[in-house]
Amino acid sequence: MASSNRPRKLRAFNNLTCPVFGLAAIAAGFIFLIFRDVGFGEMAEEMSFVGRNGTNFVLDGSPFYVNGWNSYWLMDRAVEEFSLNKVREIFRVGNEIGLTVCRTWAFNDGAYNALQVSLGRFDERVFRALDRVLVEARKYKIRLLLSLANNMEDYGGKIQYVKWAWEEGIGLSSSNDSFFVDPSIRNYFKLYLKTLLTRKNHLTGVEYRDDPIIFGWELMNEPRCSSDASGDTLQRWIEEMSDYVKALDEKHLLTVGVEGFYGPKSSSEKLRTNPPGEWAEQLGADFIRNANISAIDFASVHIYPDNWLAGREVEIEEKIRYAVRWAESHIEDGDRALRKPVFFTEFGVSDRAKGFKHEHRVLFLKAVLDVVFKSALHGGAGAGAAVWQLMAAGLDDINDGFGMNPLAAPPVYELLKEQSCRLASIGRRRAENLSQSSFCGP
Repeated sequence: MASSNRPRKLRAFNNLTCPVFGLAAIAAGFIFLIFRDVGFGEMAEEMSFVGRNGTNFVLDGSPFYVNGWNSYWLMDRAVEEFSLNKVREIFRVGNEIGLTVCRTWAFNDGAYNALQVSLGRFDERVFRALDRVLVEARKYKIRLLLSLANNMEDYGGKIQYVKWAWEEGIGLSSSNDSFFVDPSIRNYFKLYLKTLLTRKNHLTGVEYRDDPIIFGWELMNEPRCSSDASGDTLQRWIEEMSDYVKALDEKHLLTVGVEGFYGPKSSSEKLRTNPPGEWAEQLGADFIRNANISAIDFASVHIYPDNWLAGREVEIEEKIRYAVRWAESHIEDGDRALRKPVFFTEFGVSDRAKGFKHEHRVLFLKAVLDVVFKSALHGGAGAGAAVWQLMAAGLDDINDGFGMNPLAAPPVYELLKEQSCRLASIGRRRAENLSQSSFCGP
């Protein structure tokens, strides 16, 4: 609380004032204990929201380029005090490298440490863990892209919503894609959105929708609706939910979360950019159409040649060629068709792929980062990339093969730091963007 500048009359201490000051001292002690790991400076420091100007992210009127990463596990590991140090460790390392945005889950439906334990019922203990993640992120000046649902079964996602509705007798169908059309399920998802966006952080007193440490929201991780390959069903859901999010929160950026596949209504040239075979265009998603909604601020893209080129042995050179072509195609879409930033929110290679070598990972990551840097250098729509995924020490149990501890992989650490400095150098030349460049030196 700010102190008043007005002078006050001095009064002698008496038997009443002494206990009052004593209680105040005790209260101050409790406050110190609560915030000692947060830091008053970090809590008091003013922050601005990241916004958008055409094809660029902007912060305080200057270009803001994302060199980021994924650690989906932050909320889950922040529930227990003994694992909270993993959250702090990955933020500390991210800060060292100069990374600016971390993408993570703000959902957990019905699983272990569930945030939503059943339809419309939430666990305050887990919400407090997410509160702590936001506070730790602010401490290390890392902004968060929070994903709001999962297309897959992990951590619940749309499958859990459908299962709950079916078991309670309110669901229209047990099909997983009924998530997108069932009125009851859509209303429960909106209840979750409202509960999350209007959540008041118990440590800061700030509602999530008013907190600038949040970079933006992602409607769903990799949404697909293969029961309607035309894409109409998923498109209607995106339009409805993006309008609802914006009605609650006009301050934060919003994206869909699609992988970037081109749908059947795309041009033949774009369809040839899809992975081999026709499966990608039959998933009900359509990159340009999905991102070309007024409430959607930027386009998301994933890059996984290990998964998409499966079925035959693929050399690292072919994976890199495909990734570069895929990235350049989507940046072109951002520049010409969408006039919006393009953020590669996941990309990586698996150490479980046949013939994997650690130097392959560095070559692949560098190729994607180079495409982003080249676009940023010319003011294009390539606004950033977030590697999948970074792990803290001792988290091998949740490593999906794409995870890496940057402290145990110096070439990756140095590559990511180099990208941070390269992007910061663009900001310096344009607007002295010190928030991204101060650690890089002159």
